[in-house]
Amino acid sequence: MLGRIFLPSLTLLLAYGFWASTSFKDIAAGVALFLFGMLCMEQGFKAYSGGALQRVLSASTDRLWKSMTFGIVTTTLMQSSSLVSVITISFLSAELIGLRQGIGIIFGANLGTTTGAWIVAGFGLKVKLSTYALPMLVFGVLLLMQASQKLKGFGWILVGIGFLFLGIHYMKEGFEVYSEQIDLTQYAMTGIAGLLVFTVIGSVATVIMQSSHATLTLIITALSVGQISYENALALAIGANIGTTVTAILGAIGANVAGKRLAGAHLIFNVVTGLVALFLIQGIMAAVDLASAWLGIAADNHTLKLAVFHTLFNLLGIVLMLPLVNFLVSWLERRFKEDNTMRDKPRFLSEASLSLPQVALQAVTKETKHLFSNAFTLIAHGVSVRRASIVSKDDLQLLIDVPGKIIELDIDDQYERMIKGIYSANIEFLSRAQAAAPHEYGDALNALRRANTDLVSAIKAVKHLRKNLLLYMHSDNPDLRREYNSFRVRIAEVLRSLAVLRETEDTTTALLSLDNIRVDILDGETRAAKSVDRLIRDGHITPELATSLINDGAYVKEVIQRLLDMNEQLHRAELPHGDSLQDELALKAEEIANIAKYAGTVR
Repeated sequence: MLGRIFLPSLTLLLAYGFWASTSFKDIAAGVALFLFGMLCMEQGFKAYSGGALQRVLSASTDRLWKSMTFGIVTTTLMQSSSLVSVITISFLSAELIGLRQGIGIIFGANLGTTTGAWIVAGFGLKVKLSTYALPMLVFGVLLLMQASQKLKGFGWILVGIGFLFLGIHYMKEGFEVYSEQIDLTQYAMTGIAGLLVFTVIGSVATVIMQSSHATLTLIITALSVGQISYENALALAIGANIGTTVTAILGAIGANVAGKRLAGAHLIFNVVTGLVALFLIQGIMAAVDLASAWLGIAADNHTLKLAVFHTLFNLLGIVLMLPLVNFLVSWLERRFKEDNTMRDKPRFLSEASLSLPQVALQAVTKETKHLFSNAFTLIAHGVSVRRASIVSKDDLQLLIDVPGKIIELDIDDQYERMIKGIYSANIEFLSRAQAAAPHEYGDALNALRRANTDLVSAIKAVKHLRKNLLLYMHSDNPDLRREYNSFRVRIAEVLRSLAVLRETEDTTTALLSLDNIRVDILDGETRAAKSVDRLIRDGHITPELATSLINDGAYVKEVIQRLLDMNEQLHRAELPHGDSLQDELALKAEEIANIAKYAGTVR
């Protein structure tokens, strides 16, 4: 209900402002241009926030101070703590970084926002920025017309900076004209009431504009022409810092529990810092005066002093919160717990990841591996073999002679609990990722889609196989019992090989190892077919049982084939150059058949 009222009310308020004052129109247009510039910059930086960002992230966040430095640098470059927060949530959701690292980045991002205040106060108000904005827009649009994604990304950054400069220019012009018509300082408030009221105003303004950087720029431009008092500007800056947490909270709505923990850390940091700053406002103002005098900033240069305040204010928050990081991590992990219900859910997918193709690819790859882990257990139990036996060093051939107890399993119920939700989420996520990602990610995303469908097909084949398998694995007919237990061993051996293969870090080696498994499997199928033929000739099984064996052998073949295809597609998705490397080195189907035939002849 509130959302339905908010937009129409804001639209009517803006329309009245446009009608009532030309200056208001200039200020509003400046804010709009500034926000659009930030959106353009975000779009541009996303072109550079894939694999390169991930590599830098993993190398520069293994210590808390490195995480903070990463947050400071990236926010300074992107001039958007909101974008850095959303990127961090997406990396955390995909388990590319830990919660402690994420908190360090958020701390650094808050300090990084202060550079924007310094740039606007120290440079933006002293230079006619519109002079630089127009050439940037021209060159930016020129780059946007190029085919290269990197050039387009740089073009978006230039266009974004151009609109940022235009926005600052129009905000400054609007407030200068406003000062000739009406003196807004008559609404200034002093004391505790003024601090609280203007803190709330700053928070609301940031929530509306979804950018503390835009709010700070608006505050600085208004302060530069004397439209707000220095003390009220400080309160507005505190409010802007608190309001910016809304973006992180919105980004965490579609994230997993790790993303929600980080959004909680962001909220706690900013709210605690804001409350402490309000309580110690007089002391911080005195520290600002001392620091400003040391830096050579004039006592009446309130815009630069606001930048000093913003820096000290965020430094104070870091000093306060750093000793509490471990406690904060523990508290958040207790407060936001993993869902331990019997129905498994996606762990790595998040809405935030979709805007970053490389992160989206990493997230859905991890989720596909999560699905495979669940399917591994379901398939193993489906053929009545313990997962622990498969991953151990036990001799699986003993299952033929000592098949053991039947593992009771409602395969349909387990599919609903362990597979369906994750599979559905993966397919939906892949569809959305393919629609948003550049074409170079198409092959990898298609490979992951096929990997997911292969897994589900393998489970369905196990479901069909299980009917006769449970009936005949303890059969009084020793030949029939041996054949059905050999089905179990063949599937278990493939699962064991794939479990070992998962530990292989070199993708190309893993793909070539799959060929070795295929050769062994094809050789095993040939020997199994000959065994069935012999049993029929010697009259050890009836024609009806022979038909069952042949049909169920086809199910075994499909289970194995789907599992191998699934792992091949999963590894192909991780290849740096798509299919080309695998096509050059991997064996073709006829080559595998020839090798298997030769191996059988040698035996």
